[in-house]
Amino acid sequence: MTRDELEQRLAEFTQWQYRFEFDNGASTSPPDGRLINRQEQRRRYFFDALLRVCGGSLAGHRILDLGCSAGFWSLQAIEAGADFVLGIDAREPAIEQAKLVFEAKGIDPARYRFEQRDIFEGELTESFDVVLCLSLMSHLAKPVELFELMAGAGAELIVIETELSRAPDSVFAVSSSSDGRRAIKHKLVLIPSREAVVELAGEFDYNTVPLALNITDYTGLNDYRRHRRLAFFCSKSQSLAMLPVEEPALSPWWLNALDPRRALQQLRG
Repeated sequence: MTRDELEQRLAEFTQWQYRFEFDNGASTSPPDGRLINRQEQRRRYFFDALLRVCGGSLAGHRILDLGCSAGFWSLQAIEAGADFVLGIDAREPAIEQAKLVFEAKGIDPARYRFEQRDIFEGELTESFDVVLCLSLMSHLAKPVELFELMAGAGAELIVIETELSRAPDSVFAVSSSSDGRRAIKHKLVLIPSREAVVELAGEFDYNTVPLALNITDYTGLNDYRRHRRLAFFCSKSQSLAMLPVEEPALSPWWLNALDPRRALQQLRG
């Protein structure tokens, strides 16, 4: 595919949330330049940690990418040596973008498949070693069913990245979106607290590490700065001892959300 042909096909989509670069010089650009730094920081944060856990490569692993969007993380997995990736997303434009990216990248079709469907509809007939559940859990109303799906895929390792409730206990906070864009299928969603993710994973016999943040540039990552988003590694038997743990915040969430000077004034009364 020539650069002109690829650029024409890329332009058929009104918006790209990820930056993809191709060998012929074509590329995609997200609407907000800060998203480029966001994806790079997220890659350093949890995807590099995934490679550490797996010995530096995903060779020999089958990956299930739930809520795969345009296939950015599926592509990261393939480029890290994964044998096969299945990406599932309910949005047709996202799946069409993912298919185009993989075609333009020249990825062997035997190594991937993308399906446009509700993740809870249909049945998985294949097994997977690793499940990527990135920016998905807090957009759903069925966290228990989500874990049933991931555990049922036979996954030894699950990587979750999610928005968090600020509650200190194990709870799921009910949230709503008036226009439905934030939620998937249902306008009401359940946002987990840090402890809720750990406890839910434990119900399915997974040991869990809330991964310590190592963001170096918070441009485009205010949700991380405010401790409202975190990644979790859940493992059946594989050691996670090499991963640093993000400890629970010692101060109340409302102090973390304040400007430091205002927080000091609050503490002083």
